[in-house]
Parts: sequence; C-alpha cells; structure tokens
Amino acid sequence: MTERPSEPDVGRRLRALRQRRGLTQRALAQACAMSANAIGLIERGECSPSVSTLYRLCLALEAPITALFTQVEERLVVLTRQRSRTQAQQDGIRMENLAAGLLGQGMEPFLVTMEPGAGAGAQPVVHLGEEFAFCLEGRIEYRIADRIYKLEAGDSLIFLAHQPHCWCNIDDRPARLLVVFHAAEGSQKWWRQHLSQQTAADRAGPANSE
Repeated sequence: MTERPSEPDVGRRLRALRQRRGLTQRALAQACAMSANAIGLIERGECSPSVSTLYRLCLALEAPITALFTQVEERLVVLTRQRSRTQAQQDGIRMENLAAGLLGQGMEPFLVTMEPGAGAGAQPVVHLGEEFAFCLEGRIEYRIADRIYKLEAGDSLIFLAHQPHCWCNIDDRPARLLVVFHAAEGSQKWWRQHLSQQTAADRAGPANSE
C-alpha cells in the first residue's frame, strides 16, 4: 500500500513566520486587510485559505509563498557570521543586519556606516518601539523632537521612537554607529525609513543643543 505524503501544515508555518517578524495576529491582519479572527482560524488549521489570501499574507510577511509549504526551522539561537550579514546601502549610508531569524525576535541590531555629511531621514521619521544608538567612531548628531544630541565614540542614546527623529554624520570622516531597533506591535521593517540622505544643511527649525 502506497503511503500518501502528508499535507503541509500551513497554519503552523504561518504562525512561525509571523512570530519571526514580531507581529501579533492583529498586526498581521491589519497589514493584509483581514480580520484577526481569520488569521487565527488559518493558524489553527480550521480553514483553508485561498491562493490569493496566501499571497497577501506572504507579501505582508516579506516571505515567498513557498515558505508556507516547506519546513520552517524555529531557531532559538542564531549565529551570524560577518561574511553572511545582509545589508542595504543608499546615499552614503550602509546598514548591516547583525542578527535575524530568531523565533519571535523583538530586536533588530544594525551596524551603520555613514559617509561624511550623510544622514538618515530627509524628514524626521517616527515608528513604534524603542531605538538604541551607540557611537563606535566619528561624530554623529541625533535630532529627537526639538532637541539635538551629539554623540562621540563611546556615547549612547536610547529613546521612544514615536518621537520625530533623524541622524547625521557631522564629522569629516566616516562614522560608525550600532543601532538596535526594538519592535513593537504592528512594526515591521520600519528601519528602512532611515535609509534616505540628509545633510546638516537640510535640517531647519529651532532646536536646543545638548
């Protein structure tokens, strides 16, 4: 008697992908224009989603649809080798992802290298969660709400990221910064907002220096 191959557990794999992105069922539902109840039914295997629904889910999760039909490894420990870091680069800013793939990951640490005069956020950005910055070398200026904070090597800064903020390399040599984003409900890949150029001359408006 020929044994039939087992069907993929789409619901379980959807849950694992969602948790890796640090999303609640409600947050994923909002991103897909679905109800949180519908997400719950799919994850529990109580309904079979259409192909179009699967595509919508994977688009919000930034994952290929095949990820729902192949084994998802639920990693509790992730080692990232220097040579295997993923990175994004734009307008004099390079952001290297230092760690990704942990089950239910809530933090996203990045090594940021900025050329002289380069900055993130032509307009100040806001997002959910918290942001931590540690200046490794050079001089970096953070503008948070109506205040300016100048960081030199060894200085650190942490703040609630719902406040309008941006950064800029104010040194005449490349600067390096360790940035850790802490995801909050509904947040996903919002670090990309920081990948647009801003020079010191672009900033305007009153600010208090510290």
